[in-house]
Amino acid sequence: MEIQKLGGLMQMIDFYYVDTVNKSKLVDDGIRAILKDCDPHSVYIPANELKEMNEPLVGKFEGVGIQFNILDDTIMVTQTIAGGPSEKLGIRPGDRIVNIDGNKVAGIKITNKDVISKLRGDKGTKVKVDIYRRGEPELLAFEITRDKIPLTSVDASYKIEPDIGYIKISRFADNTVVEFKEALAKLKSQGIKNLILDLSSNGGGYLNRAHQLADEFLSDGKLIVYTQGRSQPREDYYSTATGGWEKGKLVVMINEYSASASEIVTGAIQDWDRGLVVGRRSFGKGLVQKPYSFPDGSAVRLTVARYYTPSGRCIQKPYQEGDEQYSEDISNRFKHGELYHADSIKFNDSLKYFTNDKRVVYGGGGIMPDVFVPLDTMFSTKYYSDLIRKAVLNDYSLTYADNNRAKLKMKYPDVVAFDKGFIMDDAMMQDFYAFADKKGVAKDEEALKRSAEIIKAQIKALIARDLYNISAYFYIINKMDDTFQKAVQSIKDNTFEKMKIAVR
Repeated sequence: MEIQKLGGLMQMIDFYYVDTVNKSKLVDDGIRAILKDCDPHSVYIPANELKEMNEPLVGKFEGVGIQFNILDDTIMVTQTIAGGPSEKLGIRPGDRIVNIDGNKVAGIKITNKDVISKLRGDKGTKVKVDIYRRGEPELLAFEITRDKIPLTSVDASYKIEPDIGYIKISRFADNTVVEFKEALAKLKSQGIKNLILDLSSNGGGYLNRAHQLADEFLSDGKLIVYTQGRSQPREDYYSTATGGWEKGKLVVMINEYSASASEIVTGAIQDWDRGLVVGRRSFGKGLVQKPYSFPDGSAVRLTVARYYTPSGRCIQKPYQEGDEQYSEDISNRFKHGELYHADSIKFNDSLKYFTNDKRVVYGGGGIMPDVFVPLDTMFSTKYYSDLIRKAVLNDYSLTYADNNRAKLKMKYPDVVAFDKGFIMDDAMMQDFYAFADKKGVAKDEEALKRSAEIIKAQIKALIARDLYNISAYFYIINKMDDTFQKAVQSIKDNTFEKMKIAVR
């Protein structure tokens, strides 16, 4: 009956409505409105957006293989992707793209979206670029044959101390587990005995990749997660005997933006008392979406089930009060003080569950960490926010690295040497303040009493990223992260023993 009514309405509009209407738009808008009343995570995706939306999870796209920034209205190459077509041709960080297919792209107010549309394309197609490179008297011409470009989801991995390793995962995509195993193997070859897994601000991704990653930490035959819905029978996911980190201390870092697949991994590790969870309460997304396609190439990602942690927790936060209330949840956590004080979080006893070793955990709204770390606002000022918002920190760091690249790489062959030897002295900071002033952010002496140290750390970390890779950025900036510092401290002290966390 309901479907007949909708079809009948479209016929009425088609035959009798006073004006001509865009029927495709009406249908699309109607689908969106229906899904909005279902839950916050069921979505409609038009055909022309589907490929782009899937790219971060599929783990690859087709293009030329560069990372870029628009600096002084010019496209500047910040990194070439290893194994990609640009790297193979000898394009370097610091190169500036002046023309694309004979058309000038410098000094025309080009946008990021414009650059992507011009450089991406199907595998095997070609694009011509003219590049300005310091020290070269003329523009360098390259013809790049586009290819498949991998999108990585392991942002960083490095050894913190002789026996502690760190791996940061930004999303759960096709290649996530493969990337994790490669990073872990490298760290194990360097002799680590303890591991920090950083899932902070990881918004999720594929359920099966979360299951496979959790399997890396759990011994054989342990329930990792189960899903169940009104028309979806319960489906259990178990660990196997092939985990790469079933022994040794494990710390998982989370925050209020860690969601979905991140919560699956964290919940399994916490429920089995396999590792220590450090940070702030996670987002609370426990709904499973399944894609369904329409004949025109569009699709719906429809919520079909909820997922549950091994102890039986559904950690989906309430959404019955509507989309607006749901979307304001994080800002309400700020207002209520939850991000600063653990005792501001109130759990209903009806949502109490127990881990394998009978520790109390709660469902109904995210994973609560074993060790709470308040949000650090000590460095926060309007001046610092303006430097970020107007991209001053990023632009200055790119410019400095580009002007001094050869000298810096010769003096500091790797990030460890750079971290130890590179000093943000007063002369450099005065240079930065003058640069910021030209960009419209005037020096604020009072704000600098709070923000100077984080500004120095950000500039240093961004320069390191430009010189080496994104791991280098985290190698430096993590030293300013309270959750990271607590994770390291928890490995060194007796926190694991006090919390009765298993160390095999």
